[in-house]
Amino acid sequence: MTTEPTTRPDATAPAAPIPLPVTAVTCLEDRAQVERTTVLDLAAGVQRLRLGPVTALAVDRTLHAELTPAGPEAGAGPGAGAGAGVPAKVLDVRLVRSWTPRAPLPPTDDDSPLRHRIHALTRDRLAEVRQQERLQARLVLLGQLAADLLREIGEGAGLGEVERARWSRELDRADAEREDCGERLRASRARLAALSDELAEAVRALDEAEQDPAELVAYVELTVQAQAAGPAGLRLGHLTPCALWRPAYRATLAGDGLRLETEAVVWQRTGEDWSGARMSFSTARSALATDPPRLAEDRLTLRERSAEERRTVEVELREEEIGSTGPAPLDGLPGVDDGGEVRVLRAPHAVSVPADGRAHRIPLDVLDTTASSEYACAPELSPLVTQVVRFRNDSGHALLAGPVDLIRGSGFTGRGELAFTAPGAPAELAFGSSDGYRVVRETEESRASAGLTQRTVVTRTVRLHLSRFSGPEEHDEQVVAVRERIPVSEVSAVEVRLRKESCVPAPDELDAEGIVRWQVALPPGGRRTVTLVYEVSGTAKVAGL
Repeated sequence: MTTEPTTRPDATAPAAPIPLPVTAVTCLEDRAQVERTTVLDLAAGVQRLRLGPVTALAVDRTLHAELTPAGPEAGAGPGAGAGAGVPAKVLDVRLVRSWTPRAPLPPTDDDSPLRHRIHALTRDRLAEVRQQERLQARLVLLGQLAADLLREIGEGAGLGEVERARWSRELDRADAEREDCGERLRASRARLAALSDELAEAVRALDEAEQDPAELVAYVELTVQAQAAGPAGLRLGHLTPCALWRPAYRATLAGDGLRLETEAVVWQRTGEDWSGARMSFSTARSALATDPPRLAEDRLTLRERSAEERRTVEVELREEEIGSTGPAPLDGLPGVDDGGEVRVLRAPHAVSVPADGRAHRIPLDVLDTTASSEYACAPELSPLVTQVVRFRNDSGHALLAGPVDLIRGSGFTGRGELAFTAPGAPAELAFGSSDGYRVVRETEESRASAGLTQRTVVTRTVRLHLSRFSGPEEHDEQVVAVRERIPVSEVSAVEVRLRKESCVPAPDELDAEGIVRWQVALPPGGRRTVTLVYEVSGTAKVAGL
């Protein structure tokens, strides 16, 4: 572009940059879409404006700007397009970065008392280090003096020169000097250690209370063409890294009522604070489509089975988790599970998020609903009896997967995990274990062979002893849902049979995954024993049973 920007008649010095505050932020899984708005006072003609400062982490290729009608409602509606109702248009927009390193100068009157204290401690520590160096050099010289004096005494004694008075006086003087210098050195080391500790504490306090000004800052250079002078609104947006969010919840249980508070936990270290910004939280993954899937070869080969393999069937018992939808568990901070559909949550009020890299919780929504509660245990996994609360998602939107702070009448009881829950779908939360229950698990196994059929039968017996410890104010029975499991066979040569006639009491349910369930009623101070018996049988061809 060859057109030169116009200058105003009274422009004798570079104008100060026009402030460009952050007014709206859309947090993504690993970045943020920042929107800035301001009102420009344009002159007629082509002009270049300098706005900012803005974060130096802004992505240049995502920078876009548009002019909107000036006023409080500027840019509020979808019909406000580029230059709509404004006789002006954007010719060019770019980011210009400047590097201004902080000079190593002493603090001024504008700096905080903490910075003055750190400067004084640094100066005193440096002076103490130099004092130690002088004392150490003096100790070395006194050591050389003592060595020379002892050599002189040895040489004089060998020649027959005996000056006991002078030698004693010189040795006493050297020893006194060395002892005094050593004492001063020990005191200096103690003062240096105290100054180092105090300086480290002051630096930690400064890191928590203040931040150094950014050395690398960016400005927006905007070139616009206006047909007439007047105000015009500007909306500018860009992506920035070093910002992310994750959903979190706070569940409060009071009787049959459950209060679930949805929050967004935001971390950002973009170099600038978001003050009074409208916050939105999206599960869109803008960088996911740029990574194509990796292709790998999967070679399948066929071979003839040996005679030994034809005669036997190798089986083994393995642990396998019941499959469920959702992302695979990862180490570190997990991603956002949105059920495969992009979700957008909005904060009801404008909030401020400082750029300190810490977690900031932003309230989003509150769900008050009724919940059912039961005590459940899986003795094979844990001897604890856990209170499980079930409720229906009546919030009108999906509940994303995230951690839940659990609160009961006694206060904070722990932290759980909420899985992705669609609108209207049931959900459950574990509110921790109860100290009033105890479960003891015992197992027995017997093996037998049938002579005619040549089948090997393995009989396993599992006994669960449940006991309840209750206070004098408890008089009602409490139902405990007990879960055990039996193997599930994948080959026809192995059969698994539940012996219901030997189970005491009979199971209430047995599902396709081999999970056996009982509803055991325990009175106050009561005890119950649950017995599970099942058989695993295989033909003579089965090996490894």
